[in-house]
Amino acid sequence: MGSVVLNFQEMDQTQLWLVGGKGLNLGELSKIHGIQVPEGFCVTTEGYQKAIEQNETFQALLDQLTLLKAEDREQIAEISRKLRQILIEVEIPSDVVRAVDHYLSKFGAEHAYAVRSSATAEDLPHASFAGQHDSFLNVIGKEAILQHISKCWASLFTDRAVIYRLQKGFDHRQVFLSVIVQKMVFPEASGVLFTADPITSNRKVLSIDASFGLGEALVSGLVTADSYKVREEEIVEKRIAAKKLAIYGRKEGGTETKQIDPEQQKTQTLTEQQILQLARIGRQVEVHFGCPQDIEWCLVEDEFYIVQSRPITTLYPIPEANDQENRVYVSVSHQQMMSDPMKPLGLSIFQLTALRPMHKAGGRLFVDVTEQLTVPASRKSLLDTMEQTDPFTKNALMTIVERGDFIKSLPDDQEELGSNKGFQAPVIENDPTIVSDLIKGTEISINELKQTIQTKSGSDVFDFILEDIQQLKKSLFDPSSMSVIMGGMNAAKWINENMEKWLGEKNAADTLSQSVPNNITSEMGLALLDVADVIRPYPEVIDFLQHVKEDQLFYELVKLEGGPETRDAIEAYLKKYGMRCAGEIDLTKTRWSEKPTTLVPILLSNIKNLEHNASKRIFEQGRQEALKKELELVDRLKPLPDGEQKAQETKRMISQLRSLIGYREYPKYGMINRYFVYKQAILKEAERLVKANVIHEKGDLYYLTFEELHEVILTKELDYQIISKRKGEFELYEKLTPPRVITSDGEIITGEYKRENLPDEAIVGLPASSGVIEGRARVIFKMEEADLEDGDILVTSFTDPSWTPLFVSIKGLVTEVGGMMTHGAVIAREYGLPAVVGVNHATKLVKDGQRIRIHGSEGYIEIL
Repeated sequence: MGSVVLNFQEMDQTQLWLVGGKGLNLGELSKIHGIQVPEGFCVTTEGYQKAIEQNETFQALLDQLTLLKAEDREQIAEISRKLRQILIEVEIPSDVVRAVDHYLSKFGAEHAYAVRSSATAEDLPHASFAGQHDSFLNVIGKEAILQHISKCWASLFTDRAVIYRLQKGFDHRQVFLSVIVQKMVFPEASGVLFTADPITSNRKVLSIDASFGLGEALVSGLVTADSYKVREEEIVEKRIAAKKLAIYGRKEGGTETKQIDPEQQKTQTLTEQQILQLARIGRQVEVHFGCPQDIEWCLVEDEFYIVQSRPITTLYPIPEANDQENRVYVSVSHQQMMSDPMKPLGLSIFQLTALRPMHKAGGRLFVDVTEQLTVPASRKSLLDTMEQTDPFTKNALMTIVERGDFIKSLPDDQEELGSNKGFQAPVIENDPTIVSDLIKGTEISINELKQTIQTKSGSDVFDFILEDIQQLKKSLFDPSSMSVIMGGMNAAKWINENMEKWLGEKNAADTLSQSVPNNITSEMGLALLDVADVIRPYPEVIDFLQHVKEDQLFYELVKLEGGPETRDAIEAYLKKYGMRCAGEIDLTKTRWSEKPTTLVPILLSNIKNLEHNASKRIFEQGRQEALKKELELVDRLKPLPDGEQKAQETKRMISQLRSLIGYREYPKYGMINRYFVYKQAILKEAERLVKANVIHEKGDLYYLTFEELHEVILTKELDYQIISKRKGEFELYEKLTPPRVITSDGEIITGEYKRENLPDEAIVGLPASSGVIEGRARVIFKMEEADLEDGDILVTSFTDPSWTPLFVSIKGLVTEVGGMMTHGAVIAREYGLPAVVGVNHATKLVKDGQRIRIHGSEGYIEIL
């Protein structure tokens, strides 16, 4: 019948733009051996386009709609209403009418049909559009079917569909609608089958929802369905619901809702045999499509019909592994305080830097800790580390170990496979020169790198970077460096444990950690205050900065009074800290040196909220508070049994804490310094590739791995399909939330962190820095969007070192990710800011502008 109407058997994988995602999936389903799909056909998008192409009013309204944003609700409603009216009244092209007539006579014109929308941007792996367009059940007769085809076309412009497209970045002109006309089946029961558990994401568990009558009752939320879970041919969970209502087809067409007989309401919808049969069908469909499926099914006279299947778009991908063994993976993102996805170049360079292999999934990196968990000694070491960095991860790992069904625990005397063998930091004496020597060594090494890399070009740049990464690894995992970091952490732990035991005081090390020397990250926040001091006397510069655009910053600035001084101060700051940015472990992220205006809102906030010389005053105040706390603790210890000895030991540990803990931030600063040198050298090569027409723009190379880019430099050849594919994948990854712990079954394990005696309404996290503070919550996702007032509390997803300049103008910190020794907690303690970290969904639970109280010592938040 040409391409305006196709039956299911005539469709193939190349016809997405003709039949839409739903239509294409039905065509595929109908070809799977042994799977029953009700017969039907599809009015293709060509029919829709023919109906509207000559309609000038329609095209003009579409032009108006294209200019709107998702927030323009009233205009969207008005224009959409007019578009729907046109589509309902439009004349259906004659060849479409003839084709529909042909198929109805072939399948039986007297039958009832379901008339369903299938948009070209629907049921795709990266965008489901579920429920955005209309479908109609039990439609009888040719005229009624044609009328409902028009109604489906009109549903392309429901307010919800238009807003969804605007939010997802789809062009209204590029989304078309085909209409499925499919023989109705009148089921005793129907429902949904997920071939992976939608709650835990476990790929080995199928989840079935079932209720009586048509599936619309379940989809529309009219009934609570039975729920069954099946794992490897065994029903592992059943929940039977009271199903009071069901929707059934009427003889004259349409549907009706009926009350279910009270005796039947609590009856199990499917028998055990039917549940297992449906699970087998689900696995067959999943194998055919090659990914987990969300399947709609009907049961008619003990036979299952499949009426739809689509990919499950919300599952987190499983880290890549080379075997079929049970594996446990821990998120690197949560350890590095960066839950955003990374582009392939950034991922590959970070992988090259790591001490142990990492596995990619969803644009993030994961470490396989299976072998560490199997041996009691290495398990304890791993869990102790996690207790410090992220207790939620520790508790999730404990859940897996305690279940005992996923990994086998080896005897304690078994050799420590995969443990931190050879990575034990030596215990050090409290030598004040060790930190300055380590810092000086890193600085010398980075200066040598900057000079040498200037002499390289082409493929040699990449060979040289690979060599230098070995130097970087040596520096990062240098035993002396590790011993300093562990020495500082152990001193903090010793002080906290013993002060609580001897004096009943919790988290004493928090105050003692304020204003320590050699903390490059907290110095960076204070140094920006000094830049603000340079700008403060010049109102013209302040006014200019409030409206500045990126390309004008330095060019226009120097023409103003105070402009040259401001430029010099910003450039000096960038020379030392300009390689930093949010998500800095991803080399592809834009650095402050590349976009200095990122710092402008923080500079303006510093000028507004703080007085001249604030950096010295803040640092000195913290130092005095730490000194005062030390004297107070020593005075309280002396009267205790063995008090003099306890006091001496405490003084020694405080000295160790203060001389070593600041260095913890330095190795990462050194690493990010090197990354920026690599990036600048790689971008020079990218410029040459652009000039040679090998790549379209420099940023495209971020979608290649380091090895692939090296190959492109050598061959001057690139398959651009790789870039396009990875850009699409990256957009999908941005929508995913990475799990802390995931297994090779795809199961996401969440670690609970239960605590007693908290207020009923408390939002619980982890105590990270002592103190109680009240203030206005500022929920901020991007540092450059910060508009802070004195006394605000920062609430955000995560903070890495780049967020530190904000810490000088806030009074408290709340993050969704983190633990006691992650960046935000360390800097909050140094600045004396109460902090609660690891608060799941903090940015959703706390609204911007709400007044909140945070309890840094107890680890919870109250909304006031």
